[in-house]
Amino acid sequence: MPTEAPPHVNRTRAGEAATFLEAISEALWEEMERDERVFLMGEDIGAYGGAFKVTRGFLDRFGPSRVIDTPISEGGFTGAAAGAAHMGLRPVVEMQFMDFVSPAYDVLTNYIATSLYRGAGPIPLVVRGPVGGGNRGGPFHSQNVEMAFFHTPGLKIVYPSNPRDAKGLLKSSIRDDDPVIFEEHKGLYRAPHCREVLPPDDYVIPLGRARTALEGEHLTIVTYGLMVHRSLDAAAELARDGIRVEIIDLRTLLPLDEEAVAVSLRKTGKLLIVHEDTRTGGIAGEIAIRMNERAFEWLDGPILRVTAIDSPVPFSGELEDYFLPSVQDVVTAARYLVEY
Repeated sequence: MPTEAPPHVNRTRAGEAATFLEAISEALWEEMERDERVFLMGEDIGAYGGAFKVTRGFLDRFGPSRVIDTPISEGGFTGAAAGAAHMGLRPVVEMQFMDFVSPAYDVLTNYIATSLYRGAGPIPLVVRGPVGGGNRGGPFHSQNVEMAFFHTPGLKIVYPSNPRDAKGLLKSSIRDDDPVIFEEHKGLYRAPHCREVLPPDDYVIPLGRARTALEGEHLTIVTYGLMVHRSLDAAAELARDGIRVEIIDLRTLLPLDEEAVAVSLRKTGKLLIVHEDTRTGGIAGEIAIRMNERAFEWLDGPILRVTAIDSPVPFSGELEDYFLPSVQDVVTAARYLVEY
């Protein structure tokens, strides 16, 4: 069993509902207790405890050799983590905001993702950090970066929507021998509606498997992250008119659980894809073509998508609200499909 943490770290008591942020913190703590090869790297994660306090108290427990404050050099410390992984360690790299992963794009795509294919061995490495808008952070602190890496064979991409999945998926990611991009929507970190009592045992959730967040029969919504909650709110509104929506939470984007989507689509005949990422080049296009290829005969209407618009994330609050997909956007698209 993991060592009992002091009260100033992000650990919940048995039976207490955990926030999304606490679930992430618990996963990191427990994996560091379980496996001495696991260590953390990132900007201000040690004495300061991280920009969002995910690693608060970790330095006191695990020391500076396993909780490493880095310079502001994302490409440099991600490359250093890759070297450590080659030597048998299991680094977890925090991007203070995932927008800043771009300097590490070269080492992630050209080196880390191809390592196993070049005979250099696996690189068990996790790059994790906050993503997403709605917090008035502007274009440098609000992006969703999944599609920048979706095209890269050799990487895995995880994007959970709730505390239980966040903890179980992060633990699986740390134990996985492939490099993982792990996205955490900052709008869920401390959201009152996003709290759960976590299982007391050492549980993991396998990568690459979606979950059915809501059972329905008239329409399938495929989504992930914060948009799962927006879709659930939309489904509640639609239910008042007798429209029963099925919601598939992808959880892992790469590999993509297209079988779960196809099974739901065969039941409902209608498919709506919702994501916060921008429209052009978003994952909705990939899901749509895959369902067109394998489930076309089950479609009773066009495949539609609700996404952010093709723009950098605005600074203005009013413009950001317009930019992001809303519950009403989902409701409107769903009604159109159901009536098609």
